[in-house]
Amino acid sequence: MIRRHSKTSLIAVLLIASFPALGEQIVVGNFSQGKLNGWNEESFKGHTQYQLISEADKKILQAKSYGTASGLFRKITIDLKKTPYLNWSWKIENTFQGNDEQSKDGDDYPARIYVVVSGGLFFWKTKALNYVWSNNQKKGTNWDNAYTHNAKMIALRTGNNQAGQWLSERRNVREDLKQHFGKEINEIHTVAIMTDSDNTQQQATSYYGDIYFSAD
Repeated sequence: MIRRHSKTSLIAVLLIASFPALGEQIVVGNFSQGKLNGWNEESFKGHTQYQLISEADKKILQAKSYGTASGLFRKITIDLKKTPYLNWSWKIENTFQGNDEQSKDGDDYPARIYVVVSGGLFFWKTKALNYVWSNNQKKGTNWDNAYTHNAKMIALRTGNNQAGQWLSERRNVREDLKQHFGKEINEIHTVAIMTDSDNTQQQATSYYGDIYFSAD
C-alpha cells in the first residue's frame, strides 16, 4: 500500500496498533527471516527501492535511493516501561556531499530509523525521534527537524569512515524522549525506516538488519 504526502505528514497520519511480545523482546523488523509483514510504504517523492536480499547466508533489507524519498513504516504500540531499548544494525555504502541537514534543502540521510508517538486526533501533538546516519554532523549532535520542532534528529553515526561496516545500535527510547521533549512518554506507536535523497538529488545505498525492542 503506497501513499503520497509531504515529509512531515507521515508523523501525522500513523495510527496505533499492537504487537505481541516474545519474552522480553518485541520484534519489529524480522528481516533475517525474510519477512516484511506489517510494513507499508509512505512515498514523499518517488520510491526508494526497498527489498530483502541475501548476504552471508542471511536476509537483510536493502534500500536504494536515486533522488527519491519514501519510507517503510510499521504501526506498533510499544510499552516503554517494559521494553525501552530499541536495537538494530545498519550499514551504508555512502553519505551525501555538501548538504546542510538542518535546512529543508538538505534534509536527506542515507539511513535513519525513527519512532513516532501518536497525537491521535490531535495530530499536532505527534512527536518523533529520528536516529540518523548523518552526512556531516558530529556524532552525538541533535537538532530539530527542518520541517517541524516536534521531530528531533540524533546523529548516531556520521560520514564515510565506517561505510561498508555493519554497526549495531541500542538506544533507551524512553530516556531519549524525556531528554528531548522534557516529559515522561511511556509508549511509541510506530517505527519507520527511511533512506532518502530527494533534496540533494544524490544516490545512496544502505542496509538494515533486524529491529527489536528489549527490556535491557
